[in-house]
Amino acid sequence: MYLGMNAETGRALSDELHIKQSVKDILTTPVGTRVMRRDYGSLVGNLIDQPNDGATRLRVMSAVVMALTRWEPRIEIIGVDFAADNADLSVTIEAERTDIPGQPWTFSIPIDRRRS
Repeated sequence: MYLGMNAETGRALSDELHIKQSVKDILTTPVGTRVMRRDYGSLVGNLIDQPNDGATRLRVMSAVVMALTRWEPRIEIIGVDFAADNADLSVTIEAERTDIPGQPWTFSIPIDRRRS
């Protein structure tokens, strides 16, 4: 069991909630903006205002997989999907926790267009 801290409240978070918080931080941090760790983050923010077509869809899914494979060792990605409309972007991730193999876990992360 892993125990972490909620970035907003300072309260304890365990396991899946902490992983979700970490995934959101990785996906919403633009590469090049973290001091002393310039390659941390993802390219998702660079793709937010691109046309909502098949090529952009593939780029977003690729950016998600590349970032999470590199920065979140507690999960193994099975699949990624996303939904976008005029105001919102939501990434849905199907993954397996590396400490509990054989149990797929699906969760969604909202991406705030203003933060990315």
